[in-house]
Amino acid sequence: MEIIVATGNKDKVREFREIFEGTDVRVVSMKEAGLFHEVEETGRTFAENALIKARALGKQAHAVVAADDSGLVIDALGGAPGVYSSRFLGEDTPYAVKNAKILDLMKNVPEARRTCRFVCAMAAVFPDGTECTAEAAFEGHVAYRSAGSHGFGYDPIFFLPGYGKTSAELLPEEKNAISHRGKALRMLKEKIDAWAACQ
Repeated sequence: MEIIVATGNKDKVREFREIFEGTDVRVVSMKEAGLFHEVEETGRTFAENALIKARALGKQAHAVVAADDSGLVIDALGGAPGVYSSRFLGEDTPYAVKNAKILDLMKNVPEARRTCRFVCAMAAVFPDGTECTAEAAFEGHVAYRSAGSHGFGYDPIFFLPGYGKTSAELLPEEKNAISHRGKALRMLKEKIDAWAACQ
Protein backbone atom coordinates (compact mmCIF):
# COMPACT_ATOMS: atom_id res chain seq x y z
CA MET A 1 0.00 0.00 0.00
CA GLU A 2 1.16 3.53 -0.74
CA ILE A 3 0.45 6.50 1.47
CA ILE A 4 0.95 10.02 0.16
CA VAL A 5 1.80 12.50 2.89
CA ALA A 6 0.21 15.90 2.29
CA THR A 7 3.15 18.04 3.30
CA GLY A 8 6.15 19.73 1.78
CA ASN A 9 8.04 19.33 5.07
CA LYS A 10 10.71 16.66 4.58
CA ASP A 11 11.12 16.22 8.35
CA LYS A 12 7.46 15.23 8.68
CA VAL A 13 7.76 12.81 5.75
CA ARG A 14 10.81 11.27 7.44
CA GLU A 15 8.85 10.76 10.67
CA PHE A 16 6.05 9.05 8.72
CA ARG A 17 8.61 6.75 7.10
CA GLU A 18 10.18 5.88 10.45
CA ILE A 19 6.80 4.87 11.90
CA PHE A 20 5.95 2.66 8.90
CA GLU A 21 9.47 1.23 8.56
CA GLY A 22 9.49 -2.56 8.32
CA THR A 23 5.93 -2.74 6.98
CA ASP A 24 4.71 -3.20 3.42
CA VAL A 25 3.51 0.42 3.35
CA ARG A 26 5.39 2.78 1.04
CA VAL A 27 5.35 6.38 2.23
CA VAL A 28 5.80 9.03 -0.46
CA SER A 29 5.83 12.80 -0.32
CA MET A 30 3.60 15.03 -2.44
CA LYS A 31 6.62 15.93 -4.54
CA GLU A 32 7.49 12.28 -5.17
CA ALA A 33 3.88 11.63 -6.17
CA GLY A 34 4.02 14.56 -8.59
CA LEU A 35 1.26 16.39 -6.75
CA PHE A 36 0.96 19.91 -5.45
CA HIS A 37 -1.61 21.60 -3.32
CA GLU A 38 -1.85 24.73 -1.29
CA VAL A 39 -4.94 25.04 0.84
CA GLU A 40 -6.08 27.66 3.28
CA GLU A 41 -6.14 26.22 6.78
CA THR A 42 -9.46 27.64 7.93
CA GLY A 43 -10.15 25.09 10.66
CA ARG A 44 -10.53 26.13 14.28
CA THR A 45 -8.86 22.96 15.52
CA PHE A 46 -5.80 20.93 14.54
CA ALA A 47 -8.03 18.02 13.46
CA GLU A 48 -10.12 20.22 11.16
CA ASN A 49 -6.98 21.57 9.47
CA ALA A 50 -5.50 18.07 9.03
CA LEU A 51 -8.70 16.91 7.31
CA ILE A 52 -8.79 20.00 5.07
CA LYS A 53 -5.27 19.19 3.83
CA ALA A 54 -5.89 15.45 3.39
CA ARG A 55 -9.19 15.98 1.54
CA ALA A 56 -7.66 18.55 -0.84
CA LEU A 57 -4.86 16.21 -1.90
CA GLY A 58 -7.14 13.17 -1.87
CA LYS A 59 -9.18 14.71 -4.69
CA GLN A 60 -6.07 14.70 -6.87
CA ALA A 61 -4.45 11.49 -5.71
CA HIS A 62 -7.20 8.84 -5.62
CA ALA A 63 -4.99 7.07 -3.07
CA VAL A 64 -4.56 6.91 0.70
CA VAL A 65 -3.59 10.42 1.77
CA ALA A 66 -2.39 11.36 5.24
CA ALA A 67 -1.93 14.85 6.63
CA ASP A 68 -1.20 16.41 9.95
CA ASP A 69 -1.62 19.72 11.66
CA SER A 70 0.35 20.41 14.76
CA GLY A 71 1.45 23.27 16.88
CA LEU A 72 2.61 24.62 20.18
CA VAL A 73 -0.01 25.57 22.75
CA ILE A 74 1.33 27.84 25.53
CA ASP A 75 -0.97 28.30 28.52
CA ALA A 76 0.47 31.67 29.62
CA LEU A 77 -0.14 33.04 26.11
CA GLY A 78 -3.79 32.00 26.05
CA GLY A 79 -3.07 28.94 23.93
CA ALA A 80 -1.00 30.81 21.33
CA PRO A 81 0.47 30.21 18.85
CA GLY A 82 -1.85 27.16 18.61
CA VAL A 83 -3.34 26.46 15.17
CA TYR A 84 -1.37 29.47 13.90
CA SER A 85 2.00 27.95 14.92
CA SER A 86 3.37 27.68 11.37
CA ARG A 87 2.06 31.15 10.52
CA PHE A 88 3.22 32.85 13.72
CA LEU A 89 5.15 36.01 12.72
CA GLY A 90 4.66 34.96 9.08
CA GLU A 91 4.91 31.59 7.37
CA ASP A 92 8.34 32.30 5.88
CA THR A 93 9.84 33.57 9.13
CA PRO A 94 12.67 31.29 10.32
CA TYR A 95 11.87 29.29 13.46
CA ALA A 96 14.95 30.73 15.16
CA VAL A 97 13.18 34.12 14.99
CA LYS A 98 9.84 32.67 16.14
CA ASN A 99 11.51 30.88 19.04
CA ALA A 100 13.38 34.02 20.08
CA LYS A 101 10.11 35.98 20.08
CA ILE A 102 8.36 33.41 22.27
CA LEU A 103 11.29 33.36 24.72
CA ASP A 104 11.04 37.16 24.89
CA LEU A 105 7.26 37.04 25.50
CA MET A 106 7.83 34.48 28.26
CA LYS A 107 10.90 36.08 29.89
CA ASN A 108 9.04 37.23 33.03
CA VAL A 109 6.78 34.19 33.35
CA PRO A 110 7.66 32.02 36.39
CA GLU A 111 8.41 28.29 36.04
CA ALA A 112 5.01 27.17 37.36
CA ARG A 113 3.23 29.08 34.60
CA ARG A 114 5.48 28.06 31.70
CA THR A 115 3.42 24.94 30.93
CA CYS A 116 2.82 24.15 27.29
CA ARG A 117 2.18 21.23 24.99
CA PHE A 118 2.71 20.18 21.43
CA VAL A 119 -0.55 18.96 19.90
CA CYS A 120 -0.66 16.89 16.73
CA ALA A 121 -3.75 15.83 14.82
CA MET A 122 -3.41 13.30 12.02
CA ALA A 123 -5.98 12.61 9.34
CA ALA A 124 -6.23 9.97 6.65
CA VAL A 125 -8.57 10.03 3.67
CA PHE A 126 -9.08 6.77 1.80
CA PRO A 127 -10.02 6.23 -1.85
CA ASP A 128 -13.49 4.94 -0.84
CA GLY A 129 -14.26 8.21 0.96
CA THR A 130 -13.61 6.88 4.47
CA GLU A 131 -11.87 9.31 6.80
CA CYS A 132 -10.23 8.98 10.19
CA THR A 133 -8.35 11.19 12.62
CA ALA A 134 -6.04 10.71 15.60
CA GLU A 135 -4.80 13.30 18.07
CA ALA A 136 -2.14 13.32 20.76
CA ALA A 137 -0.34 15.80 23.00
CA PHE A 138 3.19 16.11 24.37
CA GLU A 139 3.46 18.03 27.66
CA GLY A 140 6.37 20.27 28.57
CA HIS A 141 7.47 23.74 29.62
CA VAL A 142 8.72 26.71 27.63
CA ALA A 143 12.51 26.69 28.06
CA TYR A 144 14.48 29.75 29.20
CA ARG A 145 16.83 29.46 26.23
CA SER A 146 16.98 27.66 22.91
CA ALA A 147 18.97 24.40 22.93
CA GLY A 148 19.55 21.35 20.73
CA SER A 149 20.10 20.62 17.05
CA HIS A 150 17.88 17.58 16.52
CA GLY A 151 14.21 18.09 15.69
CA PHE A 152 12.81 21.21 14.05
CA GLY A 153 10.31 24.03 14.54
CA TYR A 154 9.71 24.85 18.19
CA ASP A 155 11.66 21.81 19.47
CA PRO A 156 14.63 23.91 20.75
CA ILE A 157 12.43 25.83 23.21
CA PHE A 158 10.23 22.90 24.30
CA PHE A 159 11.72 21.75 27.61
CA LEU A 160 10.99 18.33 29.09
CA PRO A 161 11.40 18.51 32.90
CA GLY A 162 11.53 14.71 33.22
CA TYR A 163 14.48 14.56 30.82
CA GLY A 164 16.22 17.79 31.78
CA LYS A 165 16.56 18.75 28.14
CA THR A 166 14.63 20.19 25.22
CA SER A 167 12.89 18.15 22.55
CA ALA A 168 15.65 19.21 20.13
CA GLU A 169 18.25 17.60 22.40
CA LEU A 170 16.58 14.18 22.18
CA LEU A 171 17.77 11.67 19.61
CA PRO A 172 15.18 11.08 16.84
CA GLU A 173 14.28 7.60 18.14
CA GLU A 174 13.84 8.97 21.70
CA LYS A 175 11.60 11.76 20.44
CA ASN A 176 9.47 9.45 18.27
CA ALA A 177 8.82 7.20 21.26
CA ILE A 178 7.24 9.99 23.33
CA SER A 179 6.34 12.90 21.04
CA HIS A 180 2.90 14.14 20.04
CA ARG A 181 3.53 13.28 16.39
CA GLY A 182 4.93 9.85 17.21
CA LYS A 183 1.89 9.03 19.38
CA ALA A 184 -0.60 10.37 16.84
CA LEU A 185 1.19 8.55 14.01
CA ARG A 186 1.01 5.22 15.85
CA MET A 187 -2.71 5.78 16.48
CA LEU A 188 -3.26 6.68 12.81
CA LYS A 189 -1.23 3.65 11.69
CA GLU A 190 -3.59 1.36 13.63
CA LYS A 191 -6.58 2.91 11.85
CA ILE A 192 -4.93 2.65 8.43
CA ASP A 193 -4.02 -0.98 9.12
CA ALA A 194 -7.63 -1.69 10.14
CA TRP A 195 -8.95 -0.10 6.94
CA ALA A 196 -6.46 -2.02 4.79
CA ALA A 197 -7.41 -5.32 6.46
CA CYS A 198 -11.02 -4.83 5.33
CA GLN A 199 -10.14 -4.27 1.67
